[in-house]
Amino acid sequence: MKIQLVLNAMKTAAERYEEQYVHSVYESIAPHFSQTRHEPWPLITKFLRSLAPGSVGLDVGCGNGKYLGINPEIYIIGSDRSAALIDIAGRERRGRSNEVIVGDILDLPHRAATFDFAVSVAVVHHLSTTQRRVQAIGSIMETLRPPTEAATGGKALIYVWALEQKTSRRGWDEGHEQDIMVPWVMRDRANDGNTIVEGKTYERYYHLYRKGELERDVEEAGAIVTESGYEKDNWWVIALPKPPG
Repeated sequence: MKIQLVLNAMKTAAERYEEQYVHSVYESIAPHFSQTRHEPWPLITKFLRSLAPGSVGLDVGCGNGKYLGINPEIYIIGSDRSAALIDIAGRERRGRSNEVIVGDILDLPHRAATFDFAVSVAVVHHLSTTQRRVQAIGSIMETLRPPTEAATGGKALIYVWALEQKTSRRGWDEGHEQDIMVPWVMRDRANDGNTIVEGKTYERYYHLYRKGELERDVEEAGAIVTESGYEKDNWWVIALPKPPG
């Protein structure tokens, strides 16, 4: 009983922490953040374009929806915890038939064992405990069609920020702490229309994944890693749900 009370208190603290340093931040910075997020990443584009026509899947943590229109022959339901970003994604769909909804990665509002694919880019690393990160991955995997003798089932592509970024402007690498705050500085043009001025700074929580850690979390979530790698200061995996039984 005491252990359960402690676990419940920890979970509540984690939720409060993420509300302050993740959810409320993205609600505040959504328009500015969206302006910097329009260039699709090559591997994610390749994954989405490799899917069979008519495939139906999810973009969990879709942000401004920049991946929704990559492959017009598939159907994507995009979800994000930020209502402000979902509002932007909805306005920028420009007539595309994909759907966007507000949704929490830990409590996805989708039928289990239904979808052909899922992508989740730069989302899982915002969960503040190992337990919650594993739970988030498991939540994604539960939405996918399980494999059968006749079909391979659904697959997920998951990206997280890497600890190993010594060649990037951030300079993180082995030996640096993994749980960090990353500032987002609001910027706007001055009255002269040319000068860029800095405004309020928001701190966002990230867990920096070290090599092999994402694969371990995926396996802990009960899924199978089929491919993994490193791209643009991120670790990524392609994962499948385990066969039933």
